[in-house]
Amino acid sequence: MNRTRIEPSFVAALLVGASYYANVWLDIQGTPAVVWKGAGVALLALWARGKAVNSDGRMVGAVLALGALGDVLLELQGMAAGAVAFLAGHFLASYLYLRNRRVPAAHWIAPAVAAGMALLGWWMFKGDAQVGMLAFYLFGLSLMTASAMLSRLGTLVALGALLFFVSDWLIFLNEGRMIAPLIAKLLVWPTYFIGQALIAWGAVHMLRGDKAAA
Repeated sequence: MNRTRIEPSFVAALLVGASYYANVWLDIQGTPAVVWKGAGVALLALWARGKAVNSDGRMVGAVLALGALGDVLLELQGMAAGAVAFLAGHFLASYLYLRNRRVPAAHWIAPAVAAGMALLGWWMFKGDAQVGMLAFYLFGLSLMTASAMLSRLGTLVALGALLFFVSDWLIFLNEGRMIAPLIAKLLVWPTYFIGQALIAWGAVHMLRGDKAAA
């Protein structure tokens, strides 16, 4: 049986990222919180880049690095700046997944699904002054998620993308006062970080040809 060794660097990324959940209660602010928040996905990005065997593998590292940048910018510059970094990551990830599509028609199915989700977001939040930007972000987020689910990169990548999707929707629903703030406070980080970790692990090992791991 093909066994995949879990490297200490990946475990370290998991521990750092998971530990940030404690800040829900500790509420540490300032530079330590920014570094702590960004470190988990940044370490996943470094691990993925180190495991890359081709351009697609290096792209996984770049997608994760953009996620880490988004985490940091959210804290330093606010929602808009963080969203730009995440959106860049979503489009790069979509390109990667569609390059590795499992469903031949994925190149038009995924954009169609993404357009539908963007319209849904526009309709739900149409009273918001930033609804146009939100709809565009939802297009990118949904394109990434749909592309992952139609790719050949495996169940873990699809599940990770779906968790990322859920995490962002929790943020939007919380901002729109459509859910209790406690729900977002408890669920946004774990769904996001677990999603990123699953994407990293699944994509890296599928691209390396280690299908037993993904």
